[in-house]
Amino acid sequence: MADEHDSAPNNVEIVVRRLVKETGITEEQARELIFFLGLNWASLVREARFLTRKR
Repeated sequence: MADEHDSAPNNVEIVVRRLVKETGITEEQARELIFFLGLNWASLVREARFLTRKR
């Protein structure tokens, strides 16, 4: 069970890096989206693209 909990932060870091790379948002924005939306990739990308259009 300890392994499951240890890998969760690593999964978030992977998603943060991928989201930043693929959408151009900042790491802080990516972390905030993950906090609100979880790790649902489609939702994260949709919202990240919305953020980049606002610039």
